[in-house]
Amino acid sequence: MKKTLATTKLGLITISISLVSGLTAAAIPSELKLDYAYYAPTSLVVKEQKLLEKALPKTKIKWVFSQGSNRSLEYLNSGSTDFASTAGLAAVLSRANGSPIKTVYVQSQPEWTALVVNKDSNIKSLKDLKGKKIAATKATDPFLFTLQALDTVGLGKRDVELVHLQHPDGKIALERKQVDAWAGLDPLMASAQVQSGAKLLYRNVGFNSYSVLSIKENFAKQSPEAVDAVIKVYEQARKWAKANPDKLAELLAREAKLPIEVAKLQLSRTNLDQNIPTAKHIAALQKAGSILTEEDLVRKGTNVNQVVTQLFDSKYAQKVVKK
Repeated sequence: MKKTLATTKLGLITISISLVSGLTAAAIPSELKLDYAYYAPTSLVVKEQKLLEKALPKTKIKWVFSQGSNRSLEYLNSGSTDFASTAGLAAVLSRANGSPIKTVYVQSQPEWTALVVNKDSNIKSLKDLKGKKIAATKATDPFLFTLQALDTVGLGKRDVELVHLQHPDGKIALERKQVDAWAGLDPLMASAQVQSGAKLLYRNVGFNSYSVLSIKENFAKQSPEAVDAVIKVYEQARKWAKANPDKLAELLAREAKLPIEVAKLQLSRTNLDQNIPTAKHIAALQKAGSILTEEDLVRKGTNVNQVVTQLFDSKYAQKVVKK
């Protein structure tokens, strides 16, 4: 009788362990979809070194190339990706306009955007941009950077002609003198500096929002283990990138088909000492977020400060990074 009871208990324990294991396994989808981008170099490391494939060998990993934050968020919101590498302020704008996303990791603090003019341009200051054409990709950090920059000299979007072009097309338009200035984005901006002598008319690292990793709220609820796994490999990539700056530059140059000096210039203005979302990141985006309200880029009555607070969820990174 005792043997029967022991056997029964052992069987129940085995079933319980199996059920728990099954629940854990079920939390990792059979396929994970992520974007990668030249403006987010750690995403290149994760992809090139197959870090996620090694961490989740039973999961199919699909990579989607993104030209800018607007594309990245489009992919995320449409379900084409589960994780999006974007600028922080673009993520704020997306959530403010109804997208249920959460920012769970900070990849870096780059100075990846500035206002760029040709080397022979007679535009010398922000005030000279009044009435001029500026190429900018709508709903991206360079676009929002432009609005913040103009605001410092009392200009708004109605005082200039904003030409909505994707980042590569904006660079071409500047070089062909179809626009007077361009809201640049690295590595294209660094390329313009090195290859054609383009000048940075206005720089302000404080107007560059952080490079972040975001997900949909329902995905986080359904697959928290997947979120942990992805953050873990991004943190691994960040540490590798810090320790291997020359190899990182070589990777970026190879992937983006750039001269090595262009890749090095981009990375020279990228601060990789970031990971867990903190009050510092929230405060920075709340300060920058005021431009969204002032320029009617969010729905009337939107509390941008509240949106920023709701956007960030640090518990995943806190759990993973401290291990």
